[in-house]
Amino acid sequence: MSGRGRRLAASGLAVLAPVMVWLVADPVLGHRLRITDGEQTLDIGAAPVASVALLASLAGWGLLATLERFGVRRARAVWTGVAVAVLALSFLPLTGDGMDGGTRGALALMHLAVAAALIPGLRAKDTADATPPVPSRPLAGS
Repeated sequence: MSGRGRRLAASGLAVLAPVMVWLVADPVLGHRLRITDGEQTLDIGAAPVASVALLASLAGWGLLATLERFGVRRARAVWTGVAVAVLALSFLPLTGDGMDGGTRGALALMHLAVAAALIPGLRAKDTADATPPVPSRPLAGS
């Protein structure tokens, strides 16, 4: 599979994985995912879950492509560090009030599911890049 195809598949999986977590938590187990802020209540549905995951995967892919395009040394390693830092920061809102333990746990699993799909999927090297070309004729002096 080409690098672009692999990254497209990783992005698709990153959108699908948190929706699967939502399906188990909300419709299957019957736990409504809700965040309350004073008098306002936000019900978390499948469409917002998929939208946020899609935005995260496109942002991650875009950053990695930019790093590679501008020849940043060790672009994949730099990108992985940024991705892990963003994952860690994404847990900060889960420490606040306004949600019960089930919602907090489901959202944490969604964040981990997106990261588990994106980090290895986007940073994987294309096999064509990793394998040096084989010469078509013998080298001089061989």
